[in-house]
Amino acid sequence: MNHKTRIPFRATAAAASCFVLTAAVLPIQDSDVIAAARSTLEKWVDTRRVLSAEQRDWQLGREILTSRVDVLQREIDSLQSRVAGATSSIADADKAREALLAEKARLAAGSEVLVAGVAGLEKRTRELLKRVPDPIRERVAPLSQRIPDGTSDSKPGLAERYQNVVGILNEIDKFQGVITLTSEVRTLGDGTTAEVTAIYLGVSQGYYVTANGRHAGVGTGGPDGWTWTAANDAAPRIARAIAIHKNEGVAEFVPLPMRIQ
Repeated sequence: MNHKTRIPFRATAAAASCFVLTAAVLPIQDSDVIAAARSTLEKWVDTRRVLSAEQRDWQLGREILTSRVDVLQREIDSLQSRVAGATSSIADADKAREALLAEKARLAAGSEVLVAGVAGLEKRTRELLKRVPDPIRERVAPLSQRIPDGTSDSKPGLAERYQNVVGILNEIDKFQGVITLTSEVRTLGDGTTAEVTAIYLGVSQGYYVTANGRHAGVGTGGPDGWTWTAANDAAPRIARAIAIHKNEGVAEFVPLPMRIQ
């Protein structure tokens, strides 16, 4: 209800007084009229009481509904805020995903270049290993055996393939920078085998001499591998060079034969 029916107290009292006065002056035979008026007044009072109770109930119900509406509105606002936050997060996630996909594509393209590059390096490394002497080839065998040749089912990763190539080249570079002395078994020019002392000047030249100083040879690397050629006439000079390297002789210039392929 939007309007309240207000009956002034004075008017009500006056009306009640009028009923009392009327009842005093009316004859007894009019008692029915008085009873009817009294009944009407009671009904009116009851009606006012009912209206007041309904008005109070309505006001209370209104307050309850208003409170519930406020609660629901706050929940709606909270949900809308969460939805907005989730939408923003989804947008950020989509952007991040697009960036990752672009990065993945870039890395895949770069990986293809690296795969082609390492394949070329592996081929050249295998060719280089043919030219180096046995000591360095044996030293890098654990690495060279892991270079894929297309006949094995094992497929090392890209990083491992580069590590193998780099490891082999590092060892070859170290060998190239020093003079290496080894003890080996060689087939001599007359077809017999004997234990010899070999000296390598890097990876390009090598010499050997037998313990009796009668047989000697010169070795060098080529496209088909390392080869040895008999050079018995150079045996004394080769033995002298080995003795100097072992600090068993006075340092001097020793001319040695050289073969280039």
